[in-house]
Amino acid sequence: MDIIKTKIPGLVVVQPNVFNDDRGYFFESYQLARYVNAGIDTGFIQDNESKSVRGVVRGLHYQLGEFAQAKLVRVVQGSVFDVAVDLRKGSPTFGEWFGIELNDKNKKQLFVPRGFAHGFSVLSETAIFTYKCDNLYKKEAERSINPFDTELNIDWQLGNSQQIISEKDRQAPAFKNAEINFKY
Repeated sequence: MDIIKTKIPGLVVVQPNVFNDDRGYFFESYQLARYVNAGIDTGFIQDNESKSVRGVVRGLHYQLGEFAQAKLVRVVQGSVFDVAVDLRKGSPTFGEWFGIELNDKNKKQLFVPRGFAHGFSVLSETAIFTYKCDNLYKKEAERSINPFDTELNIDWQLGNSQQIISEKDRQAPAFKNAEINFKY
């Protein structure tokens, strides 16, 4: 497995070793010792999965304080444009976002540490998105940033596709008005 550092400290892309043959493929999607050796020493406690259709934008979501979550995200079927926004005050990349296409062909994963907002858009007809997290969901700690905030100016890679977004995400505050309590 290869660890590819991004421009944002702590946010890394994981490229697993995939073994292909005439039967299909095999790869380890997670193996504790290898991830710890690679610097991803996070006690994951839950796996989540969602299925979405083309044009869906989910996010930008995060949880505050002791309920913050680190995530290891990947796509089992289809393709998404995955985005993480640095919310750590004092970080040299505070307010910057990183985006990457994750799909069932490249098998890439993105490790999103605590202190980031996270979201994705669906580029394929459907996509099955899965992620590990290191903390349980806590409704009272949940926060969102509007994914179409003009200050962040995220290109969700949807072109002319119709964008499908929940009312909650549509009503989320702009980045400059978001409640943030993360420190770098």
